[in-house]
Amino acid sequence: MAEGTEGAEATGGTEGAEPRRIVGALIRDPYDRIFVQRRSAGRRLFPECWDVVGGAVEEGESLLDALRREITEETGWRLRRVLARVAHEEWTADGLRHIESDYVVEVDGDLSSPELERDKHTEFAWVAAEDVSLLDENARRGNSTFIKDVVTAAHAWLADASRKSRKAL
Repeated sequence: MAEGTEGAEATGGTEGAEPRRIVGALIRDPYDRIFVQRRSAGRRLFPECWDVVGGAVEEGESLLDALRREITEETGWRLRRVLARVAHEEWTADGLRHIESDYVVEVDGDLSSPELERDKHTEFAWVAAEDVSLLDENARRGNSTFIKDVVTAAHAWLADASRKSRKAL
């Protein structure tokens, strides 16, 4: 459900059409919290829901290039490195199929001050593993648990990577 898919739905989905490729960035901070942002009330899809940074892969663009572009467009930060892919899911909105790949990433920039696209996002939060219940709001608004699930997957991967790194010492 990474944002940036409205243009895809505006063209109208058709049965048998190729699915729309979507990337999502689960941006981690030094405290292993994950960045989320709230979609504005005027958004066609998922208004006022929490979302991760991301959106549609443009024609001729690689997944990595799309990830890099979406991070910069939505936050002003720069992709430093991709740590892991933690989700690869298919979902449908407005009759159009999407295949979304979500990655845990690290970025460069002032993490306390993202440059939100104010017409698209109204606020942001850093979500620690123990605070993922914040994302239950999406389900109460009639949407799915998708964002909570991918943020939880990111936290699980980070915890596992931390355990492995401590064992190696």
